[in-house]
Amino acid sequence: MPSRSLLRWRRHRAAVLDEIETAHATVGDSDRGRRFATQQINYAYATLLCSHFQGFCRDLHTECIDAIVAILPPQVQPFTKASLNSNRMLDRGNPHPGALGADFGRLGIRFWVEVDLKDSRSPHRRVLLQELVNRRNAIVHQDFTPGASTVLHLLRVRAWRRVLNKIARDFDSVLCQYLQGITGGQAW
Repeated sequence: MPSRSLLRWRRHRAAVLDEIETAHATVGDSDRGRRFATQQINYAYATLLCSHFQGFCRDLHTECIDAIVAILPPQVQPFTKASLNSNRMLDRGNPHPGALGADFGRLGIRFWVEVDLKDSRSPHRRVLLQELVNRRNAIVHQDFTPGASTVLHLLRVRAWRRVLNKIARDFDSVLCQYLQGITGGQAW
């Protein structure tokens, strides 16, 4: 059974992202102005995709902490929970691979090692995740690399979304197995 975080990613977060897909499809016809309007929607879509993935990762991290804390004596639960949440990178930065590795690594898992073992395509997917984060930062800070294209195509955003769906599934599976080893019970 998937975590609550993955279910939310697949249902609520997917529905929000589907809304922007629909908006893209309804903007204008093939006139010149449509290209600029859809470009702005592509920017918004990439930014929303990155932010919702960050939300998924933060939710999953919290869910993992809750599973770990639940097996501890009640008197140490608040301290442990606060410690594992302290300075969480996902609370203040992007969901780039380094932040994910650091935050989940604090739970005692060799995060990227385990994710890579789950699927041999993981290293390539990690590169694509970083690419999305870089593009998101360029968009929101209006800081594009000089000489680089500012054009973002819908097909690229869709490709990132497909990759994030696979990454989310793998994160969920790896962390479920890891937590079962720690807690001795079903994580979710």
